[in-house]
Amino acid sequence: MFSGIVSDVGRIRRVVPGGDTRLEIECAYDPATIAIGASIACAGCCLTVVEKGPAPGGGWFAAQVSAETLSKTTLGAWRAGTRVNLERALKLGDELGGHIVSGHVDGLAELVARTPEGDSTRLVFALPKSLGRFVAPKGSVALDGVSLTVNEVADDGAGTRFGINVIPFTQAVTTVGALAVGDRVNFEVDMLARYVQRLAEAAGSKG
Repeated sequence: MFSGIVSDVGRIRRVVPGGDTRLEIECAYDPATIAIGASIACAGCCLTVVEKGPAPGGGWFAAQVSAETLSKTTLGAWRAGTRVNLERALKLGDELGGHIVSGHVDGLAELVARTPEGDSTRLVFALPKSLGRFVAPKGSVALDGVSLTVNEVADDGAGTRFGINVIPFTQAVTTVGALAVGDRVNFEVDMLARYVQRLAEAAGSKG
């Protein structure tokens, strides 16, 4: 489990295609503190550490990614040099500063508008309706692993659009600040919304 509070922005140092694609990611984490088999959220996608080592300024770790994951996330577009939000798994007793995030990406959201709003930036994303039903004003979403609060939601024939405000600090310490219109991000719904929807479906089927 994760909280959506990014603790480092890593960099892809190598992508090795194969039966499963191998990703090697440089990070500021001390490799001595990274356990083989540990889970690290990479742009919101929970990956398992299969190898690690030292690197300038910190360390690196490797993860294997299946074709299914590549097809459902932005990971298939990653290349050497791609910057990636990183978060290590929560430990019992850690502060939950964002919201409960599983690291299981539900789909992709596309940035369709970006405008300044005071010192912050307003970002508007588009989703298919199948995912838009999980988004509610003042609810939480995880975008590329970053826990963010939804300001407004609007449905139309094409799907769902929702807006968020990103403060300067979040723009500086995550990859969200560099997003441009047309970019896609990994999207995970609030776990509570997922269960509420399932309960509503089950109640409806009994009626």
